Amino acid sequence: MEPEILPSETPAPVPEHRRSALIATISWFRDLFLSVLIAIVVILFLYQPVKVEGTSMMPALVDQERIFINKFSYRFGITEINRSDTVVFWFPGDPTKSYIKRVIGVPGDKVEVIQGTVWVNGRMLDEPYVPEEYRDIVSTPLTTVPAGEYFVLGDHRSSSNDSRSWGTVPRSFIYGKAVFVYWPLERLGLLK
Repeated sequence: MEPEILPSETPAPVPEHRRSALIATISWFRDLFLSVLIAIVVILFLYQPVKVEGTSMMPALVDQERIFINKFSYRFGITEINRSDTVVFWFPGDPTKSYIKRVIGVPGDKVEVIQGTVWVNGRMLDEPYVPEEYRDIVSTPLTTVPAGEYFVLGDHRSSSNDSRSWGTVPRSFIYGKAVFVYWPLERLGLLK
C-alpha cells in the first residue's frame, strides 16, 4: 500500500476583527502597565497625596483636608528648607507618625516665644498666617536651632503639639513640603 499524500494544511487566516481586538487588548494592558509604573514613580519620588488629621495647622489646613506634598525638592537637595515652609515629617517622639507644621527656625537661628509672640534672631516674627483667635500666651526659653535641625510650630498655636513641647526636628525626618490642596474642592489651590 502506497503512502497517502495529504494536501498541505495551511492555517486558516485569522479574521481581521479578531486581530484588531487582540492588538487593542495588548495596547490597553501596555498603557495600563505604564500608567501604574508612572504613578508609582510619582508617589515614591515626586508628589504624594496625604490627608490632614487634626486642627494644628488651621486656618491654612483643616482637618480631613487632602493635600499633595512635594517629596522631590527636599529629597534631592533641589531646594533648601526655608522659614515659613509647611513641612511634613516623622514625629521625633514616635517615627511611625507623620506631622505637618510650619518651619519657624532654621539651623543657627535663635528662637524664643514670649507670651505667644515668636522672636527669631532678636526680631519679632511677622505671622499673618496665625489669626488672633488661634494664638496662645505660651512662652518658651531662647533656643538655638542646632545644625541639621528645624524649629517648627503649628499655625493653630493653642491646639498644636510642636517644637515648643518636644524640641527641634532633624533634617533627616523631614520628607516633604505641603504644596497643593485638592480636597475639598472649595479649597482647591496652592498652599500659602
